[in-house]
Amino acid sequence: MIDLSVFTGLAGINIGTLADKTTTLTPGQKEAATSLWVSPDGAMDIGVWECSPGSVTADRSAAADFCYFLHGKIVMTHLDGTRCELGPSDAIMLPRGWKSTWDILEHTRKIYVFLADRT
Repeated sequence: MIDLSVFTGLAGINIGTLADKTTTLTPGQKEAATSLWVSPDGAMDIGVWECSPGSVTADRSAAADFCYFLHGKIVMTHLDGTRCELGPSDAIMLPRGWKSTWDILEHTRKIYVFLADRT
């Protein structure tokens, strides 16, 4: 039998204590995340992430990343200078290999889907 996974109230669920953001460009920036579902082979990870205001680097060398923003506001700048402003109900698909800087203007929460190569 195939099991169905249902996740509700993702904008408000407790995802743990905010901790130091390792890829921050802004000292003191904090983040939290929790996985909701991981595929048996580990290639897909679906979860919720949030971060306090500041700037971070984003390197998607290891996996593609789909993001759906629940609340907050960011400006994402690709290495080529292309900028994109994102907020509640916006979604982006970052292909594997994507690198950018995120300026997180407001405390932000998103649903993420990471898809790595299958091993």
